[in-house]
Amino acid sequence: MADVATDSKVDSKLDPKVDIDQLSIDTLRILAVDTVQKANSGHPGAPLGCAPIGYLLFHKLMKHNPANSHWADRDRFVLSNGHASALIYGLLYLTGYKLSLDDLKAFRQWESKTPGHPESGHTDGVEVTTGPLGQGFAMSVGLAAAEKHLAAVYNKPGYEIVNHHTFGICGDGDLMEGISHEAASLAGTLGLGKLIFLYDDNLISLDGPTELSFTENVYARFEAYGWQVLRVADGNDLAGIEAAIEKGKAETSKPTLIGVRTIIGYGSPKAGTNKVHGEALGAEAVKATKKFFGFPEDQSFYVPDEALANWRQAVTKGTAEEAEWNKLFAAYKAEYPELAAEFERTYHGKRKDGWEKSIPSFATTKAVATRNAGQIVMNAIEKDVPELFGGAADLTASTKTIFKDSGNFHIDPTGRNVYFGVREFAMCAAVNGIAAHGGLLPFGSTFFTFTDYCKSALRMAAIMQTHALFIFTHDSVALGEDGPTHQPIEHLMALRAVPFLTDFRPADANETAAAWRLAVERNHPSFMALSRQDLPILDPATIDTYAGVGKGGYIVKEAENPDIVLIATGSEVWLAIDSAKLLAESGIKARVVSLPSWKIFDEQTQAYRDSILLPGVPKLAIEAGATLGWWKFLAGGKGDVIGLDRFGASAPGPIAMKELGFNPENVATKAKALLGK
Repeated sequence: MADVATDSKVDSKLDPKVDIDQLSIDTLRILAVDTVQKANSGHPGAPLGCAPIGYLLFHKLMKHNPANSHWADRDRFVLSNGHASALIYGLLYLTGYKLSLDDLKAFRQWESKTPGHPESGHTDGVEVTTGPLGQGFAMSVGLAAAEKHLAAVYNKPGYEIVNHHTFGICGDGDLMEGISHEAASLAGTLGLGKLIFLYDDNLISLDGPTELSFTENVYARFEAYGWQVLRVADGNDLAGIEAAIEKGKAETSKPTLIGVRTIIGYGSPKAGTNKVHGEALGAEAVKATKKFFGFPEDQSFYVPDEALANWRQAVTKGTAEEAEWNKLFAAYKAEYPELAAEFERTYHGKRKDGWEKSIPSFATTKAVATRNAGQIVMNAIEKDVPELFGGAADLTASTKTIFKDSGNFHIDPTGRNVYFGVREFAMCAAVNGIAAHGGLLPFGSTFFTFTDYCKSALRMAAIMQTHALFIFTHDSVALGEDGPTHQPIEHLMALRAVPFLTDFRPADANETAAAWRLAVERNHPSFMALSRQDLPILDPATIDTYAGVGKGGYIVKEAENPDIVLIATGSEVWLAIDSAKLLAESGIKARVVSLPSWKIFDEQTQAYRDSILLPGVPKLAIEAGATLGWWKFLAGGKGDVIGLDRFGASAPGPIAMKELGFNPENVATKAKALLGK
């Protein structure tokens, strides 16, 4: 561990009239104070302490262009402690992004561009949505991994068209969260040398001094993870912080953590206490803070002209940097036209024309587990969707999510197989970061029951609407002997409840192929729940599964003037088909509907949904999971659900399913009861 410091003291304060750096930093500080005070809500402490770090990054050391926040080779910045959003909003306004002073005045208000926590796609210049602590840190690992892979794939001698860093600021709360341990370990293992995090080491958390709950040696921990660790003793020491960042840039084989000892709420009467963490300073404390920094005490949102002019140099600098890159890319395009075209296509999220023609169709001759079908599909499209990039949480042999013709990203950065290790939460957050970077279509995979570990990251994917794929296998109690701990029950309903997250639970190999195609085509996150057990194949000669899955629900077995509609997903579609045959022996006509995606089905017209579910006709839903939620499809007539509102059991899969009521006899009995027979 190395210390980087100069002779300045932590309480030093230069005259803003003669020091443009200090005036600019203090302008950022006071803007943050006024932003939080006007809203009477927010977190002023971290911005007051971290303003020098923000100034050095956005004004001097980062490669970015406020005039074009989507420049492909910009440095990425992540404020992992997103509650300090007044800091990043001030940085974005001052450096010239599409954010105005009026936007700062509307902080935390309805439909403003400055929500309580930074939101990507909502505020210009915000790379990823942060706030749930630790996730920004983990998404940064994904951003850095994407840069490393794309650089290995596209760069040629003299043409480093992908060459940027991922910078971040994190706090104690980020590093307390378990996800930070997972993500830091992964980053060290992957050798992400262009990942640099500045740790706001201010010794204060919301409850009080960090010694109440956080006494570990953070720096030793990161050294053990394989990071370069640096420390700056004074949060106002610009030269020391800059030297540390430059040293971080020079280390290309390890990520870098720079611990900066700051004072939370620096310059305010509440400095150094938890009282400045999560609430506005109050009118009198605001005046005292402005007096400390030499700013007009009765003037809000005051931005000195010379400070703004200094900050706005970022536009001139960034425009020039992007222009140089554009020249480089033009020369690259002339020499490597195919690679350049692929870079432009993938960065803009477009697919290769005709890529879907490589998706296989499965014959009815052999039953196939949908997890195995998924492996066949992803390997079939590997060459035509070269942007697919990802792996599993130490479960590639079980989830079948591995490219057979590609290498290990850790060993060869051109490889497309990422071994995430047993780090489900960090994996899904990193996948979000990879997606947010651009140029790749990432996926992560684990057992369905372990979505409990990564639910918050799946929710963040939906909030950001990143184009990310999540492949979950062992989708029900039918997985068998592993028992209740590994048998998902409530998981499908929990994820269906997440807005903007598309669900797929395919009934067979051809529905799985359709799900893969749709997941690639739809530009927002989706997940697949795939079976461990083999399932028969719907006949592709008579059933257009892509069209059916593309509407979320469709008829797989028709009956003329049906007495009842059996609705099912996944493996239970086959149970419904067998049950319909049994009911037919009693003279009961049953239509069987496969409903592989509730999200997509809900997007269809009411007329289409009615044509499939037949209002007024009794309906029986069958799914090996929680019954909660099914009732919306059963409204307007008699209906019932065969599901599980208990945990599963350890037994061979077929026995567990039978004993829990998933057998044709029980379905027939329930159907007859609905019909009064």
